[in-house]
Amino acid sequence: MALSPREIVDLAHRAAEEKKAIDITVLDISHISIICDYFLICTGRSSIQVQAVADHIKDQLEEAGVKPLRVEGFREGSWILLDYGDVVVHIFQQMEREFYNLERLWGDANVVELSARS
Repeated sequence: MALSPREIVDLAHRAAEEKKAIDITVLDISHISIICDYFLICTGRSSIQVQAVADHIKDQLEEAGVKPLRVEGFREGSWILLDYGDVVVHIFQQMEREFYNLERLWGDANVVELSARS
């Protein structure tokens, strides 16, 4: 059974938390864009952590039967994009996140509240 976009976001969110990503934000852009339904945006403290977060998200989703359509930026590790069709995951280093400021760019999007898991 295929996962819904919300289930993909929930799994990706949990995986990002497990690898200690910071400032995890989920934007519901379904009502303002045809690109996808959700952006998950998070930050890692170094390129190694950004890559580890991306790997863990990818691994967790693949275990659930969901493979990315494309992966961009992995080698550099400053901004990795994981495209799952209805869900796009952005993992940034702090400087890149501040520069691109997707939350401002997509300011009309609804922020999705997901509970932190311990």
